[in-house]
Amino acid sequence: MLASNPINAFVRITDPKRARRFYEEVLGLKLVSDNPFMLVFRGNNALIMAQKTQKFSPLQGTVLGWEVKDIRKAVSSLAKSGVVFERFNGMDQDDLGIWTSPDGKVAWFKDPDGNILSVSEHANY
Repeated sequence: MLASNPINAFVRITDPKRARRFYEEVLGLKLVSDNPFMLVFRGNNALIMAQKTQKFSPLQGTVLGWEVKDIRKAVSSLAKSGVVFERFNGMDQDDLGIWTSPDGKVAWFKDPDGNILSVSEHANY
């Protein structure tokens, strides 16, 4: 029933100005709304609702991810914009921080509030 509909994704943020700079200028998303409760950004086929809050504890896993055609190019471009990619003990990540999984490749980074985000490349998806 919902498979053909766009997805709305949610993250929490504590500093709207800092989050806006990151999501707009670094990630290249378009701000479509700034209201007392959230910043709303548009991606290609999704809305990202950045909920304004005083404080929160980020989840320990990935909360948002983007599928890209060329992960090395995406990671390199984001790194040039100041994004630092995460390294995890026990995971065989390459020089850019990309891990090759059984289904594809993924690299993780954090937004200014510590939310874990990712880019991934899957040949079969």
